[in-house]
Amino acid sequence: MRVPTTETENASPRLSDRCLRLAERLTVMLPGVAAVQVGLADPRRQWPHPRAVAIDTDGQWVPLTRATSQVVARWVVRTWPEAEWAEPHTLDLATGQLAAGAGAPARGR
Repeated sequence: MRVPTTETENASPRLSDRCLRLAERLTVMLPGVAAVQVGLADPRRQWPHPRAVAIDTDGQWVPLTRATSQVVARWVVRTWPEAEWAEPHTLDLATGQLAAGAGAPARGR
């Protein structure tokens, strides 16, 4: 077994595992949801506020309660603290990949 030699090699598998675990948990928590769009700019607030929008495989929004939206947004932000949160990001629940922007997930998940 090869031993990782740098900090990034040590951190990368753990981050990847965390991302996949989060995606799996969100898939169970939000049935029928293919992706989650997360940002800190809730249009109803004047200050930074965590917000998540669930998107199904057809690209339609799935309603979330305010509490669920905030919890999901906080979990995603804490999993990727290095991301630039001035703009929204989309988490694909099938792959666990976070992408900058408000893109819709690929169909046929």
